[in-house]
Amino acid sequence: MESQAAETAALVLTDVVILLGAAMLFVTLFRRLGLGAVLGYLVAGALVGPQGLGLVNASEQMLHVAELGIVLLLFLVGLELHPNRLWRLKHDIFGLGLLQVVVCGLALTVLVHFGADITWAAAIAIGLPLALSSTAQVLPSLRSSGEINTQSGERAFSILLFQDLSIVPLITIIAALSRAPPDPIAPPGWLLGIYTVAAIVGLVIAGKFLINPLFRLVGRVSERELFVVAGLFTVLASAAVMESLHLSTALGAFVAGVMLADSPYRHELELDIEPFRSILLGLFFVAIGMMLDLGAIAQRPLFVIGMAAALIVIKASLIFGVAKLFRMETRKAWRMGLLLSQGGEFGFVLFAAAQSAMLITPAASSLFGAIVTISMASTPFLMMFNRWTERRASLRDGDGMDGPELSAESRAIIVGYGRFGQTVAQMLMAKGISLTLIDSKPSQIELSESFGMKVYYGDGTRIDLLRAAGGEDAKAILFCIDGDTLDKKKMEPILEAFPQAAVYVRVFDRRQLIAIDGVDVAGTYREVFESAVLMGRDALHCFCVTEEEVVRVEHEFRARDAERLAGQTKGGDLHARKHLMFMPDRSLPDEEEQAPAD
Repeated sequence: MESQAAETAALVLTDVVILLGAAMLFVTLFRRLGLGAVLGYLVAGALVGPQGLGLVNASEQMLHVAELGIVLLLFLVGLELHPNRLWRLKHDIFGLGLLQVVVCGLALTVLVHFGADITWAAAIAIGLPLALSSTAQVLPSLRSSGEINTQSGERAFSILLFQDLSIVPLITIIAALSRAPPDPIAPPGWLLGIYTVAAIVGLVIAGKFLINPLFRLVGRVSERELFVVAGLFTVLASAAVMESLHLSTALGAFVAGVMLADSPYRHELELDIEPFRSILLGLFFVAIGMMLDLGAIAQRPLFVIGMAAALIVIKASLIFGVAKLFRMETRKAWRMGLLLSQGGEFGFVLFAAAQSAMLITPAASSLFGAIVTISMASTPFLMMFNRWTERRASLRDGDGMDGPELSAESRAIIVGYGRFGQTVAQMLMAKGISLTLIDSKPSQIELSESFGMKVYYGDGTRIDLLRAAGGEDAKAILFCIDGDTLDKKKMEPILEAFPQAAVYVRVFDRRQLIAIDGVDVAGTYREVFESAVLMGRDALHCFCVTEEEVVRVEHEFRARDAERLAGQTKGGDLHARKHLMFMPDRSLPDEEEQAPAD
């Protein structure tokens, strides 16, 4: 028995070495090609799996272990979402998310029914799961790019979160259509709904009265290893509770993360959990690649490729339309449609449930599993296509205009020559400081030239373009761009490329200030803050408030605003420390009222 156990351990060790080696090779290759890590993991799994070279065969066992990567991912996302912020997203979650699942589910059901020539019950069991997207693929992309803190990123996340919540009703629909004898162990759909609500409420209570006190206790011990153990215990315990109730383990981990979102240990938890999340999520995609049925693809290649293409086109188009209904900008709506156009990992779970319910055959489950995998593999190419079309549109708009490589040597570069950039430029030119002006809007460039100002065309956030403009010799680079596109991920490479330059950044609002927090820039400036304060000062004079009192009000407001901003940045929640805001029933008391009694 001991020799058998040793042999099993040796086989497991060999499998892990092969998987990690293949993953390292292909992820490195695909990263260098600009195709992202996910495609590298999928190809590595398909190559070494049972359908490829057959070096590793335990694909399903590997998948069960690697699913912990999704659990950890949702926990980390929960840590970034304060309950108040999550409540603010309720309309997007239950409005945009619900509409996406229903519209895409119905359209794909019709496609499967006529395209695969199967019964309506089987088409529903396949079409509805195809409406779900890959949380494991999309969320890491949103987190790494910082988009999850933008409005479009929050809406994409809202759709993904509702899709996770929809697992229970989808399982209920499949159970209602089942042709198999009822499983005495599995609870009915209505009971799963009750379990879901009860489990979420229970996790919320546990977070307040058990998890937070636990981390306060662990924090006093000051042992990093114990902190890692406590973090993993929290994630796995919440997932285990949901698993015991036949519910989504990822949803349980997400709720646990939200409960710790305002904890002082949030950042420490993120740092400790992230390495486990990265490796397990990578192994999850490797396992998906291992399960790819190459035989099913070989038997019906045109059907698989055609159905995968139809899936992508229908989902991208319908999500674009739904996003436009919710008044998203055209380019952002199109990007979100492409980002969520693939099938998702929960499709495999629901296909297995449909197979157990005798609604579809094992061959159909493998065939549509292959379609989902191919659609997931296509996402990096779709995002590359989207970036290419955006660049083409930008180049087409600026065709024939001079780029900054034609500019003379200057001491400062101003990126963005709208109303904000013009004011900054006027002040610098008043002291004879030479400038290179860059803007990406042809109409703005043409208008500026009518006033005798030479503005060069280009995307001033690109490092190669800044180099061409003389960024390596500039003493200052000032980003005066409208909107909230600049974040930590974009600014850090610029600071690294031009360390000699003082970098100043115009920010759109508090959200962007939070997103850019921690970047070592020379200064950040909210575009309407100072002018709003100045108007407020003048309005107070209109009401005969003394100059001394106006100065005191301004000083108090600035102090409170800075304290609110610090709390918002720390917790990632715009509603943090809202008690510091002045309200109709909460004004600044007169100095006489604040003075202590004699």
